[in-house]
Amino acid sequence: MNSGYRITTEHPEAPKVLTPEASAFLVDLHRAFNKLRLELLAARRERQTQIDNRGAMGFADKPSAVRDSEWSVAPTPADLQDRRVEITGPCERKMIINALNSGARVFMADCEDAQSPSWLNQVMGQVNLMDAVRRTIRLEDETRGKVYELAEQTATLLVRPRGWHLDERHFLVDDTPVSGSLFDFGLYFFHNAKELLERGSGPYFYLAKLESYLEAKLWNDVFVHAQETLGIPQGSIRATVLIETIHASHQMEEILYELRDHMAGLNAGRWDYIFSCIKAFHKRPEVVFPDRAQISMTVPFMHAYTELLVRACHRRGAHAIGGMAAFIPNRRDPGVTKLALAKVREDKKREADQGFDGTWVAHPDLVPVAEEAFVRVLGSAPNQKSRQREDVKPDATVLTDYVVDGGKVTESGVRLNVSVGIRYLDAWLSGNGAAAINNLMEDVATCEISRAQLWEWVHKGATLEDGRVVTLDLYRSIRNEELAKIGTGSGRVNDAVRLMDALVESETFEIFLTVPAYRLLD
Repeated sequence: MNSGYRITTEHPEAPKVLTPEASAFLVDLHRAFNKLRLELLAARRERQTQIDNRGAMGFADKPSAVRDSEWSVAPTPADLQDRRVEITGPCERKMIINALNSGARVFMADCEDAQSPSWLNQVMGQVNLMDAVRRTIRLEDETRGKVYELAEQTATLLVRPRGWHLDERHFLVDDTPVSGSLFDFGLYFFHNAKELLERGSGPYFYLAKLESYLEAKLWNDVFVHAQETLGIPQGSIRATVLIETIHASHQMEEILYELRDHMAGLNAGRWDYIFSCIKAFHKRPEVVFPDRAQISMTVPFMHAYTELLVRACHRRGAHAIGGMAAFIPNRRDPGVTKLALAKVREDKKREADQGFDGTWVAHPDLVPVAEEAFVRVLGSAPNQKSRQREDVKPDATVLTDYVVDGGKVTESGVRLNVSVGIRYLDAWLSGNGAAAINNLMEDVATCEISRAQLWEWVHKGATLEDGRVVTLDLYRSIRNEELAKIGTGSGRVNDAVRLMDALVESETFEIFLTVPAYRLLD
């Protein structure tokens, strides 16, 4: 009997997760929701065309009654009440064990920006998550003579599926690639939802790259359908939405409302947010962003976005989770570690003072630093949702005022974007989606900023602080110089350079680098 699906690439562990029953569940999700997913992606393109033609970007008009009425999201489950420190990382086996043992309250296992979506990584990621839920996950490192296994007390597990725009080309339904979102969500939910509920937790998710409340509604419809199909009580799923696009920042309460029966909170996904701002206005010649390092969380448009997020969440009874500080410690370099801890401490203190209920870190050594910042404000309380932030007044104009006082485009900024972009793409194409570069944790979001800024500076003819104009010739010259430092003898550096060149040189701005990059993966 033709089941309607086809797996295009073999892997020895695939049968463990892609059982006939699980595969049928994916087929059902695809047939029920892929048409609407594609329509919403088309709506994204239409919105971008409107912005390109100088259409206004303001708070959504149609669902304005949502903001003016009284309602709250569903009560928070017990194991998500205290989220003061969350650690994130890919679904790699050792990473999962160390993160769950890190002392953080939550671990977000990332199928998205921190994980290169090769077939190997996606299949093994699901295997690792199944083992983690059942607490059987274990790793023997014979080289180090070390065994990794779970401690008695571990973090609460959340999973981030890929965004709506990404496909999983290795699993076809009716000869069409399934949505990466539905593939990641569907397999994790199918195999683990009942097990998690029996263990006193639940199927908890982070949702990435949303651009409208209608995309949030689609996720809610998926949740309702999935729970009904598998006989899971409605409302068992809880989702935290990353507000990491300029579009979503204008519709935070609407997004909370659409997912209210499954809502856990919002997260300030700062790096993707910066990328989204660059992308949204890439055709506006008057909007030129300065070096990435100068776009801090204290510049007006970034500060306004985070303030508004806390206000929206607490007004509706949801958690507000702060973003990722990119600095990471280096256990072999005390000076680097001292600087990283100071930067992270400052960043987390600011978030706690703003009213956030928790924050993200990328390294276990940063958990105590972040914990300290939130203990200072929370004490023994699990969160500060009672802090309503009524002093924050919604103002859409501030969110799109991209003037950065003293902001400049510099040669060092161009060099950094070129170097980091090539080195990260090399890692990503080699299967590593979270790469430590220059003592910063880089993932797809930060690489997106690097390549987007290079495109913007070249195609808008940005002027460096020394008076030179950024041209393709200047980009190529700097690229050659940086490439000489990196070397081309290993990994996939040459592929990374070709991809970076294509992204920067194209007259058309590529909406997501992961779309062309995915074609180069196994």
